[in-house]
Amino acid sequence: MLLRVIGWLLTIEAAFMLLPLITGLISGENQTLEFLISVGITAAAGGGMMSLRPKSREMGKREAILLTGLTWVILSLFGMLPFLLCGTHMTITDAFFETMSGFTTTGASVLNSLTGVPRSILLWRCIIQWIGGLGIILFTLAVVPMLNYQGGMQLFNAEVTGITHDKLRPRVSYTAKGLWLVYISLTALLIVLLCFSEMNFFDAVCYGLSTMSTGGFSTSDMSIGEWNSLYVKIVVIIFMFLGGVNFTLIYRCVTGAGFKVWHNTVFKCYLAIIAICYLLLCLNLFSRGLVHNVSDITIDPLFQAMSIISSTGLTEPDFSDWGPLAVIILVVMMFTGACAGSTSGGAKIDRLVVLFKFLKNEFYKMMHPNAVTTVCINGKGTSYMVVQKVLAFLFLYVIVIMIGGTLLTMLGLPLVDSFFCALSAISNTGLGTDITGLSGNFALVPDGAKWILAFIMLIGRLELYTILLLFTHSFWRK
Repeated sequence: MLLRVIGWLLTIEAAFMLLPLITGLISGENQTLEFLISVGITAAAGGGMMSLRPKSREMGKREAILLTGLTWVILSLFGMLPFLLCGTHMTITDAFFETMSGFTTTGASVLNSLTGVPRSILLWRCIIQWIGGLGIILFTLAVVPMLNYQGGMQLFNAEVTGITHDKLRPRVSYTAKGLWLVYISLTALLIVLLCFSEMNFFDAVCYGLSTMSTGGFSTSDMSIGEWNSLYVKIVVIIFMFLGGVNFTLIYRCVTGAGFKVWHNTVFKCYLAIIAICYLLLCLNLFSRGLVHNVSDITIDPLFQAMSIISSTGLTEPDFSDWGPLAVIILVVMMFTGACAGSTSGGAKIDRLVVLFKFLKNEFYKMMHPNAVTTVCINGKGTSYMVVQKVLAFLFLYVIVIMIGGTLLTMLGLPLVDSFFCALSAISNTGLGTDITGLSGNFALVPDGAKWILAFIMLIGRLELYTILLLFTHSFWRK
């Protein structure tokens, strides 16, 4: 049953591969045959799996968790074929790292330069980010209705980020369609707005896909700075902000329940964190004498704050000149992330709100031991079970960073670089290590470290438990 569903997904992936193939044909690239071979291999494998006839179509929680983990790995293995075959001169390690970085919307790259890279490959990088932004499984739930009856809710919970998962409709497939409708509409609007700038249509599509997915892959070595356009920066800032908002909240706002946005505790905290980080960056720039015009004190720090907290990872200014305080703010925002149910990475503001309210209650109970307290979110009490899950998640999140950083150090990376890379990978931010001493991308990282980072990216995107459960004995025991 699991292989049959993965076959559906591989067929869909092959269909998406046709878009860069067509782009390559229009651009007259020499790698179109290799891309066609990638499409053929993926479609053939998908068709073979779809032809399977399972004896049982039942899917419980354990099967849903296994399917989610397998899906992201298998689609990355087939998604790396264009990188291997189409003239990028990547090894298997580099190709898998680049693909996993794309699907998890991390945006870390092993390409030393994008100059000379075929347009078909540049588009494929952005497409896989866009697919992974809202979720591969969530897309399948929207287009394969049979999963609504076969573990659909378990699949939904295994992939969608957050503490609790609000359904828009009773059936999971309707919820998936609603969320994807919002996602596609925002992406289309962003592409249209970027077309009114100095960007050509190809660049507008690529940046539209990578920005809305908060992935951050670019088509130029200078990233968004290639255009030096105030209009482009403002548009990208707005949509990075929207990419960090819970898509369920956006859906309800569009459908007439906009008043709920202003009563949402997490959304208000999201706005407050952005404002505080922006003001701190402004003060930092002013104190270091780096303010030369109005844009330096308004747009640039806001762009950087939105890019990091939404885990997009686009860097327009030379951030390394902003000093140690800016790096500390960056690390805090990478850890925090934006709202649950969005395309952003990080631990999520929802969990931190629960954590701080829980700590506030604990301090209160030190003075009033008989008091009965509860963690209130949006005016409603949160069950103690949810609070326990949040505390366990945050503790495990830190453990993964510590273990990942330690393993990277053992493989030869400098200590600071190791832990920075581990945090960047698990938060799906994908910032290079130029701040901490390397060349700005992951090309110099040892192969063993790339596999570890790819694994950490996957853990971060699927929020720890979905992947780590597969390595427990109790998961496989009936």
